[in-house]
Amino acid sequence: MHAELDVAGISLDFPLYHSQARSLKRTVFSSMSGRMASDQRHRVVVQALRDISFRLESGDRLGLIGVNGSGKTTLLRTLAGIYEPVVGRVRVRGTLNALLDPQLGMNIELTGRENIMLRGLYNGLDAETVAQLEEDVRAFAELGDFIDLPVRIYSSGMMVRLGFALATAIRPQVLLMDEWFLAGDAAFMEKARGRLEDMVRGAEILVLSSHLKPVVLSWCTRVIWLDAGRVRADGPAEEVMEAYSAAV
Repeated sequence: MHAELDVAGISLDFPLYHSQARSLKRTVFSSMSGRMASDQRHRVVVQALRDISFRLESGDRLGLIGVNGSGKTTLLRTLAGIYEPVVGRVRVRGTLNALLDPQLGMNIELTGRENIMLRGLYNGLDAETVAQLEEDVRAFAELGDFIDLPVRIYSSGMMVRLGFALATAIRPQVLLMDEWFLAGDAAFMEKARGRLEDMVRGAEILVLSSHLKPVVLSWCTRVIWLDAGRVRADGPAEEVMEAYSAAV
């Protein structure tokens, strides 16, 4: 089964439940000019995304660009099913993995080994494949005996290594990735680069949010430029990146 990602006219609002406070209203209206509205329940909302549509098939590599607050990460989270659009729909065919935060989906009260097992079960893996996953993650994260201790006592570096190893151990057909996932300890990221690039190459569909022009041009063939939650441009990577660079 070939992968497919079909996004049809999605919009997303975030209600401001305490928007009656004068100071908050003044701050929000000054920073989100043109993106404020009221929903059917008469709540003040921020229009995070507006009328986003695109379709990706096997082999497509899409980059999302735009200034901070333009909606890139919000769109990724909507594609991943973390946020539900108020209108429109997202249809995914194929397995999906979202690299949005190295610690996403981890339970810090459980041990590293237990987190690996739960991730495997969540992805529907059988016992033999879960055991292989455990060995792969344990070896890559280099946690030693800490693998059997609660994650809450890990250092920040150890948590990043475990989270990265877990997130990149299972290869999906549709890969969503935020540029935050590229941040981390320089020495570790040098080791992790090959593993990450192999995962990107192996995915049938890639959607990457990034400010890093070399990364976007290297990994993506198509780019969507988001501006205040709307699509400002959609086309070949070099063409859209040029227009964005000139404007910003």
